[in-house]
Amino acid sequence: MIYGKTGTGKTAVTKYVGMELEKSGEIYGVPCFVIYINCEIVDTQYRLLAHLARHFDKHIPMTGWPTDQVYSEFKEALDSEKAIVIVVLDEIDKLVKKGDDVLYNLSRINGDLHQTRVAIIGISNDLNFTEFLDPRVKSSLGEEEIIFPPYDAKQIKDILSQRAIVAFKTGVLEENVIPLCAAFAAQENGDARRALDLLRVSAELAEREKSSTIREEHVRAAHEKIELDRVAEVVCTLPTQSKLVLLSVLKLVESGGDRFITGQVYHTYCQMCLQIQMDVLTHRRITDLISELDMLGIINAIIISKGRYGRTKEISLSTPLESTMKTLFNDYRLQPLINFKAPAVAQTKFY
Repeated sequence: MIYGKTGTGKTAVTKYVGMELEKSGEIYGVPCFVIYINCEIVDTQYRLLAHLARHFDKHIPMTGWPTDQVYSEFKEALDSEKAIVIVVLDEIDKLVKKGDDVLYNLSRINGDLHQTRVAIIGISNDLNFTEFLDPRVKSSLGEEEIIFPPYDAKQIKDILSQRAIVAFKTGVLEENVIPLCAAFAAQENGDARRALDLLRVSAELAEREKSSTIREEHVRAAHEKIELDRVAEVVCTLPTQSKLVLLSVLKLVESGGDRFITGQVYHTYCQMCLQIQMDVLTHRRITDLISELDMLGIINAIIISKGRYGRTKEISLSTPLESTMKTLFNDYRLQPLINFKAPAVAQTKFY
């Protein structure tokens, strides 16, 4: 099992090692097949077994056969010659969410084979996914774990420098561009993809303004643009009720505040629901939606104590007001609220 955050090189390293293993198989005269499967796409036991069987020239229809028959065909194809088969299951947690039978079968398949041996490599960014496996599956996996830590700024700088040699003409990058891209990415989550995106967008911005060099200001502008694009993408996919809660916060900010308690947000939310004839959710459910928006990084919500009045959440906006508002109003259901005015709220003092 290989664990690590997005963009830490899990898939790239596994594919590279897979190619080296196949080369070693050729040298030693033992056929070695490394089969890579993305479980976000091939996400059921039937599809996975059919995909594996087709790799060994067994024609399996996409649907219609009993799973036992597909497994039997795959096993027969596997054992037709002496070989080593390594099955790489990327995003393995997505597969397990739909049932762990396939892992149980694959982890025990060697007991039914005479010539071929099978090994499994699982890749996931969810460190806890094995906790949800059936105890029998966990037992038969007997996995060894490798953790890919996030890249630090120096490592990201090395990656960007290698790519920059291929991507840019000599002298185009100013000296501090790559260190700044690396620092931004390392600061956030050590994601090399994020750093590469930042460098690419910086170059695009420089090109658009017909600049002969890529400078620090291009990187900062690219960082802001990527962040806005990320926020827009997240906000667009929110359910309508979550959009209303977020809009309540935005309207309160627009009315002159910067921090609010849950009750103030809920009061504004109720008024907006009545205006557009939307069902009003309970106070408790709105508190849950506020927590979800906090997890997405769109707002900031921390629990505070108000002494004998109990505890509540202090809410503030974590994204730009105007661009977030504009994205929300792309939803036709919210457009009647464009001119809605939240009641002016006296700023609450927190001690």
